[in-house]
Amino acid sequence: MIVLSAADITKEYGTDVILKNVSFHINGGDRVGLIGANGAGKTTLMKIIAGELSCSSGSCFISSELTVGYLKQNGDFQSDRTVFEEAYSIFSDLQDMEKEMHRLSDEIAARSTAGESVDKLLLRYADLQMKFEQEGGYSYKSEVNGVLSSMAFSEDFYDKRVSTLSGGERTRLSLACLLLKKPDILLLDEPTNHLDIGTLKWLEQYLKAYKGTILIISHDRYFLDQLVNKIFEIENHRLYTYDGNYSSFADKKSARRAAEMKRYEKQQTEIARQEEIIRRFKQHNTEHLTKRALSREKMLEHMERVERPEDLPDKVKISFRQNFKSGNDVLFGENLAKGFGAAAGRRELFCNVNFDIKRGERICIVGPNGVGKTTLLKIMMQDLLPDAGYLRIGHNVAFGYYDQGQMLLTEENTVLGELKEAYRLYTDTDMRSILGRFLFRGEDVFLRVGSLSGGEKARLSLLKMMLSGANTLILDEPTNHLDIDSKEIFEEALLHFEGTVIVVSHDRYFLNKIPTRIFELTPGGITEYLGTYDYYVEKKQSIESGRKYLAELKSEVRTEKSASLNDGRILGLDHAQRDASVKPYSYSAEAKTLTEGAGLSTAEARLLQKEQERALRRLTRRIEALEAEIEELETEISEITAQMLLPENLSNHAFLTELHTKLDEDNHALTMKYEEWERLAAEKYEND
Repeated sequence: MIVLSAADITKEYGTDVILKNVSFHINGGDRVGLIGANGAGKTTLMKIIAGELSCSSGSCFISSELTVGYLKQNGDFQSDRTVFEEAYSIFSDLQDMEKEMHRLSDEIAARSTAGESVDKLLLRYADLQMKFEQEGGYSYKSEVNGVLSSMAFSEDFYDKRVSTLSGGERTRLSLACLLLKKPDILLLDEPTNHLDIGTLKWLEQYLKAYKGTILIISHDRYFLDQLVNKIFEIENHRLYTYDGNYSSFADKKSARRAAEMKRYEKQQTEIARQEEIIRRFKQHNTEHLTKRALSREKMLEHMERVERPEDLPDKVKISFRQNFKSGNDVLFGENLAKGFGAAAGRRELFCNVNFDIKRGERICIVGPNGVGKTTLLKIMMQDLLPDAGYLRIGHNVAFGYYDQGQMLLTEENTVLGELKEAYRLYTDTDMRSILGRFLFRGEDVFLRVGSLSGGEKARLSLLKMMLSGANTLILDEPTNHLDIDSKEIFEEALLHFEGTVIVVSHDRYFLNKIPTRIFELTPGGITEYLGTYDYYVEKKQSIESGRKYLAELKSEVRTEKSASLNDGRILGLDHAQRDASVKPYSYSAEAKTLTEGAGLSTAEARLLQKEQERALRRLTRRIEALEAEIEELETEISEITAQMLLPENLSNHAFLTELHTKLDEDNHALTMKYEEWERLAAEKYEND
């Protein structure tokens, strides 16, 4: 059943086209990911769907009986209530029913004591109690507590005023309240911002089990992979629909664009071929070939032309180069600790932090919000001093720092001025050329830094880091404000960087591509994991399973032998099991496709492919031979025509008759050669 649809939506601001003829439909229960480059029009489309913005033309339909909940990306959630009051106000109807039930209970008790009839009151109470139970009256309090806890609101937050929360905390509370309302259609604009990995995983599971329909704007590729069954992509003002998750979309988009370009190029080749045939037919000026030429011209006029695929939007060009190498030892930390506040209200972030980072490693630091990941990065760069422990920075280490809040940018500077202030040796022309690679073009270079969007500030910060020539990159949530295309280009740049990378991130897709090691920071120190995010999750689960198994074993046996067991042995076994589960491919994907598709063995598929290649070579040789024969006949026809026009031959009727006979034979032969060449060329064209 279609619950949401759009027909030919166009949105313009003056002469700027944002959306053009956007049409789609969403069925009940669909979970749709809406993606596109920053500025493509995703939020504009969602606001049109939510009824907060009108479109220039077109229409949007939502079933009238359905409720809609909309989470804005930067919806400045305002309230005079506390966190507790805001969350519980959602269930005000149930609270009113609860109060009425208490009042009825008291009235029943009082009238019973006075000996009065209470039959009507009991019936009313029973009906109210049934309705209260059916609408979740006995479970809503635990549901509120559970959602708030999962969105990182402990009971310490319950009495805080919403107005005192940070922007990220207000966004999380807004999302929590929206989930508790359970609308039929959820419109979510970047809901994963400000969430740590633990909260992200909970939100994924919650939305997977959600019974309603979801349309979600997100740049979190891992989140989209786990959640959605359909992708809407806005590109060049238009919307394209793909079934499946993000990874499926990435494959299908590449295939779609390649197929569109191939279809366009194939038709252009065919048009050029037909035009050449027409030119040759007309050149001979015979009645038969002239008719064939006219027929082909009509065919070309009525051919449905394939449009050339639109050029893709420009992409940022990122590459990191180090001016000089660091020593092999980059950073060494031992028993580092840090906390904030005076003795009475002191908050300890972490202690016993140990690490040894070598040149060329890519270290990703993960952990819950508030554990001190950014603080640890600043200690590594010596911007902050630890409360305890030892830190050693290696020889020739030069840091480049990306801070997630872009606090290192000067709001009053222009984009060009921000770069010139940091790198004075470049000319204005050089600077503008470099800025163009990061999509700051024309008058954009004179924009104030303070007026830039989050994505534009992120690009400017990355550009400054790229120009720094640092050999050790310290990155704090670098992908937060980047669109998907920019993230992927950024990831490729990091993978090709020969220096050292230390990055804090909760982007799990990023964490599955970049790290050589993952550091999980907890209040008690760092746990190291080799490899990427999926292996980290697998290993962490095995550690938890090992600990649980060990605890049970100790509880059951309680012997010295069982007490001597440790996670290391269990981890070692898990690692061996993991290695044993990895199997190489037995044959190529191409052979597999042939074998599965035609029921052939690999050897038979190879023989079939070779035979097809031989047939294609024979066909090509015959076409080339025909072209040579056609050229020879055309030359001969030209020579005969020239002889017939010579003055000395005009009165030689016998010779002219002979020439006419030969000319007719050659023209007939030429027509036959053309027909065979046309048939074979079409056959080759179809098989290319």
